[in-house]
Amino acid sequence: MRLYFRILSESLLLALAALKANRLRTSLSLAGITIGIFTIISVFTLVDTIEVYVKDSISELGDNIIFVQKWPWQFGGEYKWWDYLKRPQPSLDDFNYLQRYSEIVYGSAYVVGFQAKLEYDKSSLEGAIVEAGTADYDKVRSMKIDRGRYFTDGEFESGYPGAILGDQVAQDLFGSFPYLGKTIRIKGRKARVIGKFEKQGESMIDFSWDDRVLIPLNFSRKIIDIKNPNINPTIFVSSKPGYTNDDLKEELVGLMRNSRKLKPRDENNFALNETSIVTQGLESFFDVIHTLGLIIGGFSVIVGGFSIANIMFVSVKERTKIIGIQKSLGAKNVFILSQYLGESVFLSLIGGLIGLVLIAILGLSISSFTDYAVEITLKNIAIGILISITVGVISGIIPAWIASRKDPVEAIRS
Repeated sequence: MRLYFRILSESLLLALAALKANRLRTSLSLAGITIGIFTIISVFTLVDTIEVYVKDSISELGDNIIFVQKWPWQFGGEYKWWDYLKRPQPSLDDFNYLQRYSEIVYGSAYVVGFQAKLEYDKSSLEGAIVEAGTADYDKVRSMKIDRGRYFTDGEFESGYPGAILGDQVAQDLFGSFPYLGKTIRIKGRKARVIGKFEKQGESMIDFSWDDRVLIPLNFSRKIIDIKNPNINPTIFVSSKPGYTNDDLKEELVGLMRNSRKLKPRDENNFALNETSIVTQGLESFFDVIHTLGLIIGGFSVIVGGFSIANIMFVSVKERTKIIGIQKSLGAKNVFILSQYLGESVFLSLIGGLIGLVLIAILGLSISSFTDYAVEITLKNIAIGILISITVGVISGIIPAWIASRKDPVEAIRS
């Protein structure tokens, strides 16, 4: 145990001595490792952060929700848009049929979205996103109201001219002034503000209620033509407890085919989408980004590895007499090998740790200027350290082997 500790301590002292004796040369050599580790682990860290926020944003739509739509969500393979273009949009007839005959549906909503100009007094907001839905929309979409209230079933049915504002919309139209009970205009149509959604903050994918307005579907009929093929409506459907998404999809396929009177040999002219399709597609995309980061950073690591190997060859040459004296005093080959290999590993680790510190500083900088918390994980720290150790071993193994095989007499004479 003492021998191993001695080897490690002497290796560390030799590495520090190399840094001190040849600061410029050693620093330039370590720069390759630092840049490589910084590139690889910063890409991993940023991708991991983005992946977490994107998945959180997608999960707000609901993991147990099926979206009946015209266009399928698809990643990879051939996307037959020319066939999908011919499909009809999900209709209110489809929605009513599902509600009437489904046995396992818990909540369902028919939803259309459009952009509109919002006005209040002298304030206006161009291109605001307005969503119009049916009564059970709150059962199939996460929404929290921190001011006011939600629509009643009667208000949905009658097409009550009311609106629930997103936090950012309320800020843009009213600032710090009261908004509940006030009347705004949506494309010129009057609507009374009955509530405001809780602030959600920045979202990697634009599913946040902050910049949206919710109104009853029957009220939207006075604003837009909801049968317009360019509206792209969606039927949101969730299942009762005890049923899986596959159970729900199986039932929906049969009901939608019956609703549209499709023959047995006819292909489905609708899409049943779910958030797992997006998350699986994104995982493949993030894997590619991880690989690219590894390749790009790998070039710097390789350059750094050659630089460390060069330092070690020079160190062995400069310390040849010392090696001879050590061996003449009884130092075994494995001791010399471990000593110089340890020095190489420590040099590589120093470069890697500098890279990790720079990533931590980058993460703190991004977090301080945005709403996103970028933190380097223990997993990525471990990867950075493992890469550094591996590069150190590979770079130092040949110089260390040469040092350990030197003849003590010849080494002292040199």
